[in-house]
Amino acid sequence: MPQRKREVWPGDPYPLGATWDGRGVNFSLFSENAERVELCLFDASGRREVERIDLYERTDQTWHCYLPDARPGLLYGYRVYGPYAPAEGHRFNPNKLLLDPYAKLIRGDMRWHDATFGYRVGHREADLSFDKRDSAPYMPRCEVVDTAFTWGDDRPPRTPWHETVLYETHVRGFTMQHPDIPPEQRGTYAGLASAPAIEHLRRLGVTAVELMPVHSFFDDRFLVEKGLRNYWGYSTLGYFAPASRYSCSGQLGEFKSMVKALHSAGMEVILDVVYNHTAEGSEMGPTLAFRGIDNAAYYRLNPQDSRYYMDYTGTGNTLNMMHPRVLQLIMDSLRYWVIEMHVDGFRFDLASTLARELHEVDRLGAFFDIIHQDPVISQVKLIAEPWDLGEGGYQVGQFPVGWTEWNGEYRDAVRAYWKGEGGQIGELAYRLTGSSDLYEDSGRKPYASINFVTAHDGFTLTDLVSYNDKHNEANGENNRDGHNHNLSWNCGAEGPTDDPTILITRRRQRRNFLATLLLSQGVPMLLSGDEMGRTQFGNNNAYCQDNEISWQDWSRAEQEGQLLEFTSQLVALRRAHPVFRRQHFFQGRQIRRGDLKDITWLRPDGQEMEDEEWNHAFARSLGVFLGGEMLGEYDRRGRPVRDDNFLLLLNAHHEPVPFTLITPPSGTWSLVFDTYEEPAFPRTPRDLNGGHVYDVRERSIVLLREVGDDHGT
Repeated sequence: MPQRKREVWPGDPYPLGATWDGRGVNFSLFSENAERVELCLFDASGRREVERIDLYERTDQTWHCYLPDARPGLLYGYRVYGPYAPAEGHRFNPNKLLLDPYAKLIRGDMRWHDATFGYRVGHREADLSFDKRDSAPYMPRCEVVDTAFTWGDDRPPRTPWHETVLYETHVRGFTMQHPDIPPEQRGTYAGLASAPAIEHLRRLGVTAVELMPVHSFFDDRFLVEKGLRNYWGYSTLGYFAPASRYSCSGQLGEFKSMVKALHSAGMEVILDVVYNHTAEGSEMGPTLAFRGIDNAAYYRLNPQDSRYYMDYTGTGNTLNMMHPRVLQLIMDSLRYWVIEMHVDGFRFDLASTLARELHEVDRLGAFFDIIHQDPVISQVKLIAEPWDLGEGGYQVGQFPVGWTEWNGEYRDAVRAYWKGEGGQIGELAYRLTGSSDLYEDSGRKPYASINFVTAHDGFTLTDLVSYNDKHNEANGENNRDGHNHNLSWNCGAEGPTDDPTILITRRRQRRNFLATLLLSQGVPMLLSGDEMGRTQFGNNNAYCQDNEISWQDWSRAEQEGQLLEFTSQLVALRRAHPVFRRQHFFQGRQIRRGDLKDITWLRPDGQEMEDEEWNHAFARSLGVFLGGEMLGEYDRRGRPVRDDNFLLLLNAHHEPVPFTLITPPSGTWSLVFDTYEEPAFPRTPRDLNGGHVYDVRERSIVLLREVGDDHGT
């Protein structure tokens, strides 16, 4: 090893990570149980380790130094010494090059090799063996960065929750096949920031993109050996570093430029983040960062045998939310992405795990206390995936004020209803009106419910109406992976078909799902590509398919132009009418004119629903009057918000149902859309008087607006 030539100063324990201050670089690494820490420096190519520097300064369990001659672009990693005693929770191995948990850029890809494991792979007692091979040749490098960036007049859009329309998408998959984006930019942050990509989002009318994981992650070994990749990215290792695989420039500024471009177009950027586990997996996994830095501090270990991990995530490990330094890591990461990268919010994967302090989920756990008092994080959008795989992990409706939730109850109710299952109208009514049964008692608003019918995990919208069963053979697990309970209906044939009757029904069902989603109270979330009929060919667990199975097929845009236009019209309708995006739950209050209330549930004969009728197993049809005249809400200037009155008629029966239209105060309704028709929005106005009997055709939705004075805002 060459002799150290650099001047080394003591440096500071904070901030953690490698920090360029304009003169030199401060390095700081937390390890409570380490006995010695070495900073390893590499040449510009990253292939040769040129120097090791002992971090002899230790302050409050943090090892640190300052290199006055270091500059951005310097490549580095760590080696950490300490006991290799798995039974005591310690897995130190200085032969393994470790990534800095606070690295802001990770350069290069990981090459799987047995040397990346702390134990001898294949040894009879793997957790007790010790591997002395150097892992550096197979590991990526951390890079010192200059975080300076010209943001100009960039400002967060700060779209109110009740006006938000989410679009869940994947940086790579969204643009990988877009013909109008330069080939070198496809599948990258620059591609998502390009004019063609932003134009599509603007045409659709969404207000926020929710990006699947962009924190640095690696492809799992078992996937690589099968010729597959970790496409979804739920295997984080770098909580500060944007994934380099999505960068065409290799520069930190590319991600920031993407955020700036989306903000300029009026769209927020929300990140799907995975703070519940890491890519290192179970005790049989590799030693890449946290395990080798301080296994006992970073991970939840089995209290009966510290060789093993508590696994609430199904991935082999769980981060130790009870340790203050782990909480600090997460909070530092969140603040970094808001302050330095200008993102607008986060969707927390398996968020119930973050609330586990001992074993049970505690919604008043330390993590939530810290979030609520933080002046930065408490002000951005916070979305929970309110479940994990541990006991008692399903926590829909149980998160604190200030949080919104992916509402799995909404997804299941809407799917079951349009599948044609009986006895669903009572459940559907709760979901259409913002799920007050889940959120109102805790003081939350309708927008606490993130409504979705499809998401990355499961069928796409087109597959939901085309397959009864999953078809995941391409994943190489004999179709054993993925959910079996999909509440899907193929409309009469499994998969592709030329039958015109089936195809017509499928198109109508897609319109029904989209109309239900975008007219429900709460926050709608669209899955990327559903507006253009994207299919995964029946695969409902495409986590490893970094190919045409998952990528957005832009050649369908013309073929599915009618669906794209229908979706855009629905989003515009929602945006124009506050009655579909109320800030408060319905109260059953009487409106100014007539004897109608702010909401009235109706039978097909036009009479108000009776309590006992909600439980009829045969009921598959429902009407709802939405009174927009007196919402009981005010705009930002304190003026009353008023809107038109609407009548929504839903029929999931396989036969037409005649609905008697109630008489609105003006006496007349105008047809807004009928999903039975193609196109659903009429080309010419059609007015209908109160008392008219309207045949709501099989499996369709009809929306009518009262004709008369313009009450809209």
